Amino acid sequence: MLRMTPLALAMSMLALPQWAFAQTTSNQDAATEQTLPAVKVSAAAEQSAELPAPYAGGQVARGARLGALGNQSVMDTPFNITSYTAELIENQQARSVADVMANDPSVRFTTSSGHAYENFRVRGFDVNSSELAINGVFGLAPVGHAPLEAVERVEVLKGPSALFSGMPPGGGVGGVINLVPKRAGDDPLTRVSLGYQSAGQVLSSFDVGRRGGEHNAFGARVNGAFSNGDTELDGQSKKRQFLSGAFDYRGDALTASLDAYYNKESFSGGTPAMYWFQNSTPIPSALDPRKNMFPGASGELESKAVIARAEYEFNPHLTAFASAGVMNFEQTGFINGTHARNIAVNGNFTAATNGTRSYTDSVAAEAGLRSRFATGVVGHEVVLHATGLEQESGSATNSVSTTSNIYNPVSSLVMPASPASAPKTSETTLGSLALVDTLSLLDDRLRITVGLRNQNVKTTNYNASTGAVTAKYDKSAVTPALGVVVKPWGPSVSLYANYVQGLSKGDTVSDTLATNRNFVFAPYKTEQMEGGIKWEAGKFSNTLSLFEITKPTMVALGSATNPTYSDDGEKRVRGLEWNTFGELTRNLRILGGIAYSQGVQTKTAYHRYDGNVAIGAPRWQGNLGTEWDVPMVSGLTLSGRVVTTSSQYLDAANQQRIPGWGIVDAGARYSTKLEGRPLVLRLTANNLFDKRYWSGSFSDSYSMATLGAPRTITASATMDF
Repeated sequence: MLRMTPLALAMSMLALPQWAFAQTTSNQDAATEQTLPAVKVSAAAEQSAELPAPYAGGQVARGARLGALGNQSVMDTPFNITSYTAELIENQQARSVADVMANDPSVRFTTSSGHAYENFRVRGFDVNSSELAINGVFGLAPVGHAPLEAVERVEVLKGPSALFSGMPPGGGVGGVINLVPKRAGDDPLTRVSLGYQSAGQVLSSFDVGRRGGEHNAFGARVNGAFSNGDTELDGQSKKRQFLSGAFDYRGDALTASLDAYYNKESFSGGTPAMYWFQNSTPIPSALDPRKNMFPGASGELESKAVIARAEYEFNPHLTAFASAGVMNFEQTGFINGTHARNIAVNGNFTAATNGTRSYTDSVAAEAGLRSRFATGVVGHEVVLHATGLEQESGSATNSVSTTSNIYNPVSSLVMPASPASAPKTSETTLGSLALVDTLSLLDDRLRITVGLRNQNVKTTNYNASTGAVTAKYDKSAVTPALGVVVKPWGPSVSLYANYVQGLSKGDTVSDTLATNRNFVFAPYKTEQMEGGIKWEAGKFSNTLSLFEITKPTMVALGSATNPTYSDDGEKRVRGLEWNTFGELTRNLRILGGIAYSQGVQTKTAYHRYDGNVAIGAPRWQGNLGTEWDVPMVSGLTLSGRVVTTSSQYLDAANQQRIPGWGIVDAGARYSTKLEGRPLVLRLTANNLFDKRYWSGSFSDSYSMATLGAPRTITASATMDF
């Protein structure tokens, strides 16, 4: 596998051609500066190389990427999909994908605030940080926290999406989060930001973009960030280093790009915990999230990648596209396993503190053909799409069993050393081939999308000590999808419906007492049925969605002493979502919505919990954010957001429940000029009233509670040069 040193990667990105820093046009005001590629006018549907324009208010875009189908208008898409813009990222001072997802009522964060990993729950199903996509391709995004300095869009497609992008490494049942890299705009950009976060973090970043050549065909965009200092967790310090380069060419027929990044995060002095209560233990009031349960913990995560992509339009009817990339990830320290387990009534807990060393090497590629033609009065957009992802992983762990107390943590907790090396423990290959056709009829007032994808999953596991093969998995499955969009009253209203299937790897029976030990199940097929309506009221847009998702699970049946395992288990989530965004008035913007869901364990082991509420499935989730441009003070904008979640169970027996919660965020920004240069001052307070709350559950397989973040205040100044 390709391994690049940080220095080599950084030097390769900084070695820009001379034209990249030549001023081709005069500087423009920040309000009018264009940072997106020029939009090519075409009668055909918007293609993957062209970003959909921002919607009124600038916080979300008019469309998003639908995997192999490329960029699609929200009104033409038979799914609930939202694309958050770089403008929103900057104005909310978002530092991670979780900060952006705080705007979406269907998404919740499932690790305690400040943890080294970001995991999510979308429509009631887990989506891990390793399942983020870049331009629709899995396996290439940074692991841990994905830096946003180089991201133009954060897109959320709700529901299974195996047909359009192939199977995510972990299944991605509830949805897919896709990152779109920044590209150089036609106007030169040199932007520098300095900031400070409440506990002592110093933040800095830069963003440089240039275009050159005939018709500005060549572009280069370089982003970098550095932060260091104390965090809200008592005694913890964090350091982050990030550098990326995005180079692109846009011609009449050919568009091509090369992206590279290096990201390193390290922490010392502690790490947040997840809280695992004994079955008979009542859940206490939420702890102070600043309290440090593992003060001796430290760790480091490093990701680096190179990604190439090209698209060629042979003629108006036929386009070919392909991409390939490599990503190397390494981590060491106390990244996983910092769980306060078996917490008793008096607060005593046990934990196996794990010092780990691990790596993942990924190679990902996709290729396809997109054809546009008509058969009589029916238009077709046919896509043939192939994907491949190969991952090699290795890990080793040193563990020490310790005891402490959640109310009075041991300050000298014994922490084991991390292993010196990480032997190979697994190899995974995901390959797929899909054929999709979108038919348009009645002057595009009716659009029907149909398709099939054949997905193959291969996994080999190895003994870490001997290298011997311990398990093999090689299964295939075909997943269909059907989507319909109808515009009966013109382009401002879309009625839509879909039936789609997602895939996740089937389990292997490892129970030594099982009658079918070592049996390997075929990939689980998750099914979604969804219907809804989208409508635009001037500069104000709404989406109302009604959905049902069912996911198979492995369960034990028959005798408890000699069980037989089956894949007939099932979790089902039914829900109703309302998403809204846009401008209510010229000075007032709105973003958010409400999600109501019913998560049920429909089929469980020995039918013990059939009909119980699913773990981590609150009935209500709501997010509502506003921005107001103060008329009396030019350049001043005030913002606020309310996030709320109802109570939820931590265990399958429905005996342990955490209460509902709500927090308030607030912010302000002031746009002005300093010596003729655009300057933006921003101030954000998340969890303004410093509420202590259990934010949710870590996983629907474990009874673990997560803690919400304490009040966090961030201030920054951004200037264009």
